[in-house]
Amino acid sequence: MDRPPIITLLTDFGTRDHYVASMKGVILGINPRCALIDITHQVKPHDIEEGAFLLANACSYFPKGTIHVSVVDPGVGGPRKPVLLVTRNYFFLGPDNGLLSLAAQGDTVKQAVELTNPTFFLSRISTTFHGRDIFAPAAAHLTLGIRPGVFGPRLNSWVKLDIGTPIVTGRELVGKVIHVDAFGNLVTNIRERELLQFNRGHLVVIRAGGRSINGLKKGYRDGRKGAPMALVGSGGFLEVSVREGNARKLLKIEKGDRVKIQLKK
Repeated sequence: MDRPPIITLLTDFGTRDHYVASMKGVILGINPRCALIDITHQVKPHDIEEGAFLLANACSYFPKGTIHVSVVDPGVGGPRKPVLLVTRNYFFLGPDNGLLSLAAQGDTVKQAVELTNPTFFLSRISTTFHGRDIFAPAAAHLTLGIRPGVFGPRLNSWVKLDIGTPIVTGRELVGKVIHVDAFGNLVTNIRERELLQFNRGHLVVIRAGGRSINGLKKGYRDGRKGAPMALVGSGGFLEVSVREGNARKLLKIEKGDRVKIQLKK
């Protein structure tokens, strides 16, 4: 027996209200065989960058053909387009506000489509809930074999999110915090490959929140309890953490704050 089609959901809706359940109900009403997987519904409200980061870190672990529906949409009802991005392995549906771009670019976009064909939407479309009325039904119809080009016209461009590029000045590499996870770990935009190109085997000092951290650890267990440390996390980005503690609270650092790496003299 063929496995059921997989649709993932990522939103900033939370789980207190009816919003997520409504989307699931729409999908299952069109194709009851769908397997629905929640990536998260706890994205900080309206935080497109956080949603994009979480989607990019989760999407590639799903089977080929998975449909990823993501809704962090402060511009809902405005001029932003509802889109479908078809990549080498996946389908991404959501608002064209950069939310899908990190994940889609990481898997090579083959086709971009604006969702305009009302045949595949709910009959009545709210100006405030496109997740239920456009993205959910479109995703469900996609599982039934509807080809992407039938949903609307092809797009030559789409909004791409820029998380910033770390800057190298002499013996210093400067990045920024792009995500704070539930443990208070501070994830930066400094990728492992950028770090390796910078230090080339030299010892480094990481400066964050007025504190200096010597060198990198391999894992959380290598740190001293309650003390800040730096390591490359599971997503491949440099992060600042505290073993059995909260780096955000200890260092009083927030998303967007700078983290510096300096070569030891």
